[in-house]
Amino acid sequence: MPVIFFDIGATLADVRTGPDGSLVLRPLPRVMAVLDALHEVRQGIISNPGPSEDDVRRVAAALHTAFPGRFSDGALLHWGVKDGRGIFDRAVASTGETAPDACVFVGEDAQERAFARDAGMRTAAHPVFALAATQNRAVLRARVALPDGRDLSELTTAMNETEAVVVQTVSERLALAMVTTEGAQALERAGFTVEPRGPVDATETFPSAQGRPAAQDCSRRRRDPAGDTVPGTTANGEKDPAVGGAGEQGSDAERRAAERFVTDLLRRGEAVFEGEEPTARTTHVVRREDDGRLTVRRLRFH
Repeated sequence: MPVIFFDIGATLADVRTGPDGSLVLRPLPRVMAVLDALHEVRQGIISNPGPSEDDVRRVAAALHTAFPGRFSDGALLHWGVKDGRGIFDRAVASTGETAPDACVFVGEDAQERAFARDAGMRTAAHPVFALAATQNRAVLRARVALPDGRDLSELTTAMNETEAVVVQTVSERLALAMVTTEGAQALERAGFTVEPRGPVDATETFPSAQGRPAAQDCSRRRRDPAGDTVPGTTANGEKDPAVGGAGEQGSDAERRAAERFVTDLLRRGEAVFEGEEPTARTTHVVRREDDGRLTVRRLRFH
């Protein structure tokens, strides 16, 4: 049985200070639904409330107020800085017989996720992907384009029903997102164009949902926006002009992720290779570039 550990600030909840100086945690969208879906999985906390015991008490009290009846196993509550693998090693040890790779750390900070992986844990950048992490399913960065006649509220509704999260709204027609393969397929079926990029943790950092820096843990730290240089195409099917340099070469993991998305389209009969005759079900045309990369362009919507 896996064990999932969550960060608090900017992952599970917004952290506010009440009029009396107490901390108030406001669960972020979709978090309660995720926790409900994972109710049979052991859940813990790895978070940095601040340096003092009073800080720990305040955050622990706020946690139990915001999430009553949850995170009740005190052995799985770990407080402290996450500047190395130490706190993650201790979290794994606190689970008893659970192997490190059966433990998951969910946190929005990419460096902290890297430390967790150093300790042998699996990681997820958002609670929505906690289950995918327990199943060792990849989460990809993606560009999601909206067709004519669709608006961002419809995209949000579609994402809320699958394993997909908006990272940043670029324009009324384009959003940056994180998706699993299943999430990408669901969005495609809903009529949106999904252009998968590399795995989320192939980037150095993770931007907040509105593209603004935000507090992580219950103390404030600096955050940088993530780059987006993995091979792909634009929403109208042209080669992405932003792709170049090391991003154009891509890592093996990035290429595998993109090719898995294309393979799924081909398997469902929704894509053909360039030069082949489209069928009534064809929505995408696939091209193999000179360097072996697969790129895909939207042909039409269902």
